[in-house]
Amino acid sequence: MERILVSACLMGRRVRYDGGAKTSSDAWLAAWREEGRLVPFCPEVEGGLPIPRPAAEIEGGAGGAAVLSGAARVLATNGSDVTAAFLAGARSALAVARSSGIRLAVLKEGSPSCGALSIYDGTFRGQRTPGQGVTTALLELNGIRVFGEDHLAEAAGYLRTLET
Repeated sequence: MERILVSACLMGRRVRYDGGAKTSSDAWLAAWREEGRLVPFCPEVEGGLPIPRPAAEIEGGAGGAAVLSGAARVLATNGSDVTAAFLAGARSALAVARSSGIRLAVLKEGSPSCGALSIYDGTFRGQRTPGQGVTTALLELNGIRVFGEDHLAEAAGYLRTLET
């Protein structure tokens, strides 16, 4: 059975920067949870950041690949550079995925760690821009397909291809 890495906040865990969760009631996630497929993970917490913590965005909305290459940083609203924690969390997510044989992830859209299609633009004004978070970029670079929580039907289709 294929396992699926999933953002812990989508599973109701209170790990977000504001101490909250973004619990998903999607039927796909519920079914996968019952089947024992899901491996909940929060790269920001695993990278050493506290709960709660200041919100963070990738400077200039540059995206996770730019952070991985050293061309951009992840900055918190208080001005602190939290890049090292984001990189550590991404590496930890990859290690968990590899140790569990995971080839598919469902992560929280918009997050500077987990965004699959969009992230915030680095201005802390609530504006999104196309791009990936740091963890998503690292997972995808290593052959792990990432879907946002709004694309679960596509994730289910991909899961079917993995299991045939």
